[in-house]
Amino acid sequence: MATAREDSAAHEADQGAPAADRSAVPPAAGPPAELGPAALRALAHPLRIRILDLLPSHGPLTASKLGEIVGESSGSTSYHLRQLAKHGLVREVEGRGTARERWWERTPGGFSISTVGKDSPASRQTAEAVNMEFLRLRHERVMAFVRAGQGADEETLKKWHGTTTFFSSNKWATPEQMAALVAAWDRFATEYIEPLSGQEEAPGMIPFEVHFDAFPTIDPQGNPL
Repeated sequence: MATAREDSAAHEADQGAPAADRSAVPPAAGPPAELGPAALRALAHPLRIRILDLLPSHGPLTASKLGEIVGESSGSTSYHLRQLAKHGLVREVEGRGTARERWWERTPGGFSISTVGKDSPASRQTAEAVNMEFLRLRHERVMAFVRAGQGADEETLKKWHGTTTFFSSNKWATPEQMAALVAAWDRFATEYIEPLSGQEEAPGMIPFEVHFDAFPTIDPQGNPL
């Protein structure tokens, strides 16, 4: 019964209002909208998940540049981008590019994928497979960061000391207490993480990633996972 959430940030110029205007109306706390069946089926392809995974940290990319990164032809990545766009998962960057070379970005707002409420075993399996692939890619990024730290010089390590953390905590709680914890995280994300959106072009900015996991460590029968 897993639910995975994917967040994305929009560029300042694409919001239609200055940052000061947007900050006056903070986003509502809570999980993003869940993907519908058609969008979920469209996403059930490893390369499309990889594309969605790359765009937030790399910023807008063309099909050609995406092809270079993932080792595919621009025709292949262009096709998959169009399929993702049909379901509102990516969009063209307005005012940038040409008819031959389009720039694409993640659609702001994020989405969630849950195995709960699916009308068939196949739908649940699709949701589970997509979640697993997103988690696999996330683990790859974590390990890449750890490996990079092994080769970093002392000056770099001191500069970033205190800016990163990997936190784990094992407690006992009721489902209601866990739900309250997740709701508190949603409020925290709205207050502290959402205001960081739209800073891609500011000096000194680098992409970063925040994880928050909360899940039972036993199955419904009480067996360890």
